[in-house]
Amino acid sequence: MSTESLVRAAKHDDTAFYQLMQEHKQQLYRLAFAYLKNEQDALDAVQETTYRAYKQLPRLREPQYFHTWLIRILLNYCHDQTKAKKRWKLIETFREEHSHPDDMQHERVHLELAIEQLGPKYKQVIILKYFEDMTIAEIARVIGRPEGTVKTRLHQALSQLRKLLEKDGDFHV
Repeated sequence: MSTESLVRAAKHDDTAFYQLMQEHKQQLYRLAFAYLKNEQDALDAVQETTYRAYKQLPRLREPQYFHTWLIRILLNYCHDQTKAKKRWKLIETFREEHSHPDDMQHERVHLELAIEQLGPKYKQVIILKYFEDMTIAEIARVIGRPEGTVKTRLHQALSQLRKLLEKDGDFHV
């Protein structure tokens, strides 16, 4: 059964909805984890996204955009969570646990810290592009902006990251 047919069926059939969510749960989890940096928070995000999608599915007008719509729900939830809770505590805990990290871990920590300092719209395009390996066109559909805007945000985000990382002095992009 095609995704569009399954979406139409899911509006009236819980089994079809369950099947749809099974198809998307891995990607939702990866994306949530990239945003929230915590297994339990990522699982909560997937659960909340599933609930919100189930409640809102009858309002989805174009079934072919289910995947994009679902990711948008997840991103909105993750954004709300990052605003509500400061994730710095998790990164600091990671730093303390790895007080003598090898160079690769050290660079990763600095990169994660730099990404956390970006504004939400820049962080969003970085995560979608480099953690989820989405194309510019896919990102544009997910965030509801033109491709040119996505390219500009990506360019600006990379420029900001470069400055943040060079300012730190530990490594250069």
